[in-house]
Formats: sequence, C-alpha cells, structure tokens
Amino acid sequence: MTDVGSPIKIGTKICKNRITMAPTVKFDTDDSGLVTDEFVAHYEARAAHGCGLIVVEATCVDKAARLFPTQLGLWNDEQIEGHKKIADAVHKHDALVIPQIHHGGLGTHPDCGPMTSPTAVKWGNGEAVEMTKDDIKKAVKNFIDAAVRAQKAGYDGVQLHACHAYLINDFASNVNKREDEYGGSLENKARLGCEIIEGIRKACGEDFIISARISGADPTIEESLNIAEYYVKSGCDYLQVSCGIGEFNMMPHDESLPYNKIAALGVLMHEHFKGRVPVSTVNGFRDVEKVRYMFEHDLIDTIDLACGLLADPAFSEAILNDADYVKCFNCPACGFGPGHPHVCPAMKLRGDKEFASWCK
Repeated sequence: MTDVGSPIKIGTKICKNRITMAPTVKFDTDDSGLVTDEFVAHYEARAAHGCGLIVVEATCVDKAARLFPTQLGLWNDEQIEGHKKIADAVHKHDALVIPQIHHGGLGTHPDCGPMTSPTAVKWGNGEAVEMTKDDIKKAVKNFIDAAVRAQKAGYDGVQLHACHAYLINDFASNVNKREDEYGGSLENKARLGCEIIEGIRKACGEDFIISARISGADPTIEESLNIAEYYVKSGCDYLQVSCGIGEFNMMPHDESLPYNKIAALGVLMHEHFKGRVPVSTVNGFRDVEKVRYMFEHDLIDTIDLACGLLADPAFSEAILNDADYVKCFNCPACGFGPGHPHVCPAMKLRGDKEFASWCK
C-alpha cells in the first residue's frame, strides 16, 4: 500500500505527493503564443490546493506546428518571461511544474502550417507532408531549444507530448512507413523521441526532469513497452501513460475494476518499469475513492488528474485530507481551443472568480 500523500523522487527532484495535474488545454492566447494572466492564475490555483506536480498544457515548439492558432508556445525567447510567471506562482506552493512541449505533426492546424508525418499519408480532410531528414533534425532542435527556454523560465523539467497522434507518436506508430533510420524497426521508430531526450539531457543537465507522455498501446502493448524502454534508456525520468492513434482493443478489461482501459495501460506500464522509473496513469479519475484505490493496491506511482481538478482545484485536497469539494459532473462542457471556453457547471456552483473570467 502506498500513501497518496507520500513524496516520490522523479529524476533528481522530490515531488511532495502522488497527485499531478494532467496537461489539459483550456485557454486561448493569441498568435504570439504568450502566457496571459489567466494561465498563471489557473495553474497557481491547482498548486495552492495541493497538487504535487503541475503539467502545463500543450506548449508548441514550432509556430508552424500548432494544434490551433492560439496555442501557448515556447518557440522563441520572448515567451520565456510569461512562463517564468507560471513557474514562480506554482513554486510558491512547494509544487513541481513542467510544461508539455508539443509539435502537432498529424494534428497540426491548417491555419498554422502543413500537417507533417514520417510518411506522406491522407489524414482527415487533408494529406500530410512526408518529413525530410532536414525537417526531422529541425524538429529535434526545436524541442531541445524549447526545453532550454523552459529551464531558463525556472521550470523543473519538461514533458514530451509523445501520444495522441502528435509528431513523436506519429514516428512511433504504424503511420511510419519510412525505410531509413527513422522507420522500420522499433528502435528506428523510437529514434526521434530518443534524439530529443538525449539532446535535452545534454543541453539541460541531470537536474532537469524529462518526462514523456506516451501511448500504452500503439499499435500494441508490447510495442509501446519497447518504445518506452528506448526512451528510458535515452534518459527519460518519468512516463505518463495515455493512448495513441485511433481505437485500441488490445486486451480484455474487467469493467468491474474502478479504473478504465486507458488507465489500465498505465497500470501495465507501472508493473513493467517498477522500481526503475515512476509511471503515471490518467483518464476517468473523478472520484476520491477511485484515486485512493490505485495507491491502496500499489497499481501506480502517480495519477494525472484532469476534469476533477478543472471542476474544483480542491479535488486534490479532498484526496489528501478529506476536504469538501464540488465533484465533476462528467459532462461534455470541457472543450478546448478558440471559441470553446471551459464552461464548467461544478465551477459555477462554487461561484469561482476563475469561472467568471472564462465566461465573459
């Protein structure tokens, strides 16, 4: 049995408890990709209520590879100061904070730039452009440069967005039909992620968390475990597990368990890496009892919370100290991107100033 309130070592850092905030895109900036005051208040509120680690939402490393035109960025030095405000605000509450650094790949918005892919492929309503080796080297450099900016801003590390059909996941998946050193074998499919990890480690040193949010089954569990092995051998400190491209029916799942099949991927990854690197799981954890169950049964090292924390930052306090909180309604109001403000009925019940600022 693990105490959810117990500290855990992630890389060289100590996280004060096992609760982390998942990267959830909830705000618009503008074409500049700069941090606004809403970002700072949003992340500080979750830290103030007890989260041990905050993962700042998808933060793009290349202006031409954004998932929508008003995405947060770390593609230039002018963006550092805003991120410093987030880091400083979160650190006031003794929490760790890392941004999720991101390249759209197949998820690139057409108003930002072309969809890019390891292999030319029809995708959605368009066609992705196959990346040249020069394109790949540029993408690797962009990730490394963004990590260096994150370190200058005072962040404790970075998380690579390596799932959900974005660039790193694209290379690790069956979309990749390349026949050079970036395609074919699993080692080659993992090469892009490994080069980014190795480059960040060289540029930022050992005292800097490198996390990867990876797929637990893309296209299979076994292949994802092996991809994760390559990332860990390259210097990844922390695996935060989600899903990848398309649907997966990779294993029977006992629906009587208090966690779903996506969360089960994290449980499997945790069992595989037990004692080597910490592993986090995500998806569907909106109840105090479900979160506690995972630690009471030693199923995971940390849990990434999303909707529950968006509904009420006090959700983490409820898990840790039985505080009162307003429960997530599990409704479809959690939108993201321009024109889709986070209109949360739970926040409305709390009469939160943050809610009011989002619903102008």
